[in-house]
Amino acid sequence: MRAALVGYSSSEEEDEGEEGGCRGDGAQEPPRASPGRPRLPVPAGLPGDPDPEEAVSDDSSRHGGRIRGFPHERGSWATHVYLPYTVQEEFLELLELLLSRARTYVSSLAAMEQFHLSLSQCVVLRYHWIDPFVRCLRERLATFHRFFCVADQVKVYTNQNKTRTFIGLEVSTGHFQLLELVSEVDRVLEEFDLPTFYKDIVDGFEDSALLLRVQWEQICCKSGNKYFSFPLR
Repeated sequence: MRAALVGYSSSEEEDEGEEGGCRGDGAQEPPRASPGRPRLPVPAGLPGDPDPEEAVSDDSSRHGGRIRGFPHERGSWATHVYLPYTVQEEFLELLELLLSRARTYVSSLAAMEQFHLSLSQCVVLRYHWIDPFVRCLRERLATFHRFFCVADQVKVYTNQNKTRTFIGLEVSTGHFQLLELVSEVDRVLEEFDLPTFYKDIVDGFEDSALLLRVQWEQICCKSGNKYFSFPLR
């Protein structure tokens, strides 16, 4: 696995549970309507309901070119675990250098507004799974300490669906700690029967040696419009 500092995020956030009785996880769901009796309308504004604009909009131009990787389904929340990166002056200088050179080949290349290092791919959680998922993550990650990473190689990455290409920095120093974190996140994903992290998503690379030193102090999880933070010791 290669880890890279990248700039992308998910855009889906949905709501409402499925029909049925009582699930194995203890969540009580609304009963089915009896034959011949009309179903009562579901009240608006329940926890997990999307904004009306989010519910109907699937225009990739409004989300930085992102294309939905799974069908829109009410009650399913796009979820992603990552290390957030706070931009420093040295990084901005590096970003300008990369953009000026890369735009000679791809004029439409754009800088991202936020940057992070992924510990999971984007997965789909049912709304009532979010809290147990976050609790499990918190327990798994509680013993990890803060650590440094050095990113010293420019890489070109492509997402799983081959719909977006982006430039990132490959991590060398601190790679072992990242693999340990990914391993723990993968175990949580497996408990919820979700896909684990990519093994390798690198398509090619540039032969440029650059240096960026980063100290990681917290891990974050974004699920729909909810954000959770897990400070490292």
